[in-house]
Amino acid sequence: MTADRPVTLAAVVGAHGVTGEVRLKLFCEGPESLKHYKTFDGGGRTLTLSSIRAGSNCAVARFAEVKDRNTAEALRGVALTVPRSALPPLGEGEFYHHDLIGLPCVTDSGEALGHIIAVENFGAGDLIEVQRPNGKRFMVPIHSATIDVERAVIDARFVD
Repeated sequence: MTADRPVTLAAVVGAHGVTGEVRLKLFCEGPESLKHYKTFDGGGRTLTLSSIRAGSNCAVARFAEVKDRNTAEALRGVALTVPRSALPPLGEGEFYHHDLIGLPCVTDSGEALGHIIAVENFGAGDLIEVQRPNGKRFMVPIHSATIDVERAVIDARFVD
C-alpha cells in the first residue's frame, strides 16, 4: 500500500446555482466526512473546500477557487482525491475498500484465484470482485474472505 496513492472521495456531477457551487457524488460516508479535508486534488488543480451540505441525491459544495457557474460546470466529471495518508487511521481488523484493490486472492486450500479489482455494494452487503488470470471475473460476499494487508483468503465454497 502506498501512503501517497490518491483516494477518490467524490466526483463533481455538475454546477448548482449561479454562484459557483457544485453538486458532488460521494464515495464516502456523507458530506460531513469531507469537512475533515481542507484541500482536494481536482484533476491536477488544488481545490479548497469552503462549505459543504447535503443536497437532493448528492452533496453541494463550494470551493474557494470556483467563483461562477461556468467554472463550476467546467469541473463536471472531475474526481476529488486526497492522498491515502490523509485518511483517518483504522482500528484492528478494519480496512478501506481502496486498500483491497489489487490484493491477490487464494482459496482456503491455497489455490491462486487472481486479484481483487473492485468492491461493490448493491444493498445486501459488500462484495469483492475477483479477476482470474484468464480474465474471467466473479464476485463473492466479503464475509466469505479473510483479508489482511497481503492477500484475501476466500472460502472455496464461494468460488465458481
